[in-house]
Amino acid sequence: MSTLAVTAGHYLGLCKLKVVSLIVFTGLVGMALASSGMIPLNALIWGNLGIGLAAASAAAINHLLDARTDEVMARTRHRPLPTRALSERQVLTFALALCALSMLMLSLLVNVLTAVLTFASLIGYAIVYTAYLKRATPQNIVIGGAAGAAPPVLGWTAVTGEIHAYALVLFLIVFVWTPPHFWALAIYRRDDYAAADVPMLPVTHGDAFTRWQILFYSIILIIVSSLPWLIGMSSLVYLAGVSVLNIGFLAYAVAMMLSKRTELPMQMFKYSVIYLIALFAFLLVDHYIH
Repeated sequence: MSTLAVTAGHYLGLCKLKVVSLIVFTGLVGMALASSGMIPLNALIWGNLGIGLAAASAAAINHLLDARTDEVMARTRHRPLPTRALSERQVLTFALALCALSMLMLSLLVNVLTAVLTFASLIGYAIVYTAYLKRATPQNIVIGGAAGAAPPVLGWTAVTGEIHAYALVLFLIVFVWTPPHFWALAIYRRDDYAAADVPMLPVTHGDAFTRWQILFYSIILIIVSSLPWLIGMSSLVYLAGVSVLNIGFLAYAVAMMLSKRTELPMQMFKYSVIYLIALFAFLLVDHYIH
């Protein structure tokens, strides 16, 4: 029984549960904003489950394609493949099974558009970003961030069966948030990426340039995150909440410019996760009291 539990734990380790949870949450908010009342049950249950399974499948494929790199990096060398806890065949079988189950669930129990867009996002992250962009350009996370920004759109289409301009605003927020979020981590883990020969921006252009880019994207994020209020999608409740969040985000970006304290990049990375969760929570609250 203990062996079964350990093996199950290894498979769960492939799923990057914190990332999947964030994906499902932003997708859930997309569903709520697309609904005039309560979220339809088929979207709430099967839509979230299908999106979550697809995200877990993409994470497992990411483990598979990054196995050699993960062996070199301190942050990832304890994952199931580098430690030989699972074989490549096991991981591939697991990933394909999750993908197939997700696509069947979404296409048969939700709608075909959501299934198609979810599959495109899976391919975008697992194949285009991980297998190609990650090692091809220091702008990898900017281009590849489109796949990670899709969940709110997927949530919206799960309810309505169509892509709305409001859904694209949610996409844009996550898309612009992704570079400063990830580059803060990349600065903190610069030596890891350099050892693995992954051309992250701090490795190819240095910390100082990356910090400028973080500041630039943070300013863009402040503008983009105000769009829901500017276009009448949300009320002053959201604007007040996101304004506080933006002050914190900008404060970290400025602090990164003024100080070389080694703990700052990881602190900004952690704050950026809280920022996105809180932003979508404000959107959710605003929607139901607006």
